[in-house]
Amino acid sequence: MIIDIITIFPEFFTTFLETSIIKRAIEDDLVEINCHQLRDYSDRKHQKIDDTPYGGGAGMLMQFAPFYEVIKKLKTKDSHIILLSPQGKLFTQSSATTLSQKKHLILLCGHYEGIDARVEELIDEEISIGDYVLTGGEIPAMILSDAIVRLIPNVIAQESYEEDSLQKGWLKYPQYTKPESYQGYDVPEILKSGHHKNIEAWRKKESIKKTYEKRSDLIDQIKLTDEEKNILDELKSKNNS
Repeated sequence: MIIDIITIFPEFFTTFLETSIIKRAIEDDLVEINCHQLRDYSDRKHQKIDDTPYGGGAGMLMQFAPFYEVIKKLKTKDSHIILLSPQGKLFTQSSATTLSQKKHLILLCGHYEGIDARVEELIDEEISIGDYVLTGGEIPAMILSDAIVRLIPNVIAQESYEEDSLQKGWLKYPQYTKPESYQGYDVPEILKSGHHKNIEAWRKKESIKKTYEKRSDLIDQIKLTDEEKNILDELKSKNNS
């Protein structure tokens, strides 16, 4: 996979690209991530890329022309172009899974008061990381890149991300490590039993319980099995008693 990030702050990504799993994925040639300075595609004095909005209004808008030129240079038949914006659809684990199967992503990072609306005619989708406004698209670009890259085959073990929170709709079950007891805080006995079937059943129930207690809004999006419905009914019954 190739990820091209269009930004006026390419230095923002230096540490991100040289750390942890992202760094290893790049070194192993599993992903190529390039940061492109948008100002390089401006033909204005001092490489300016912003101007006042038509019709008036506060702040400055990023101009259409530099985005047009950089997209024209980078776009191929495999490209999927994403505008990072609070007006886009919410980014989810399902979105990350879908995007991890693309060959080429182009991420557009806005700044100031936004980007000339004509850029929307060049993109494939608009994505938001949440219902709030940031100063620019650089942090969202890192979030998308991180979530997507870890799902690329061989970046991390498949069984690792398959058990992630939200990968199957549910939050992940509680996890524990050594020591088994500390200052009266103990690891659940079932996890030390060695009985894998019982452990799996416990984890399933705890995953549903955690989702019900912390993010019940997610449950409406999950196609429930009969087993999951029974566990939820039990939890609701205990909660109402």
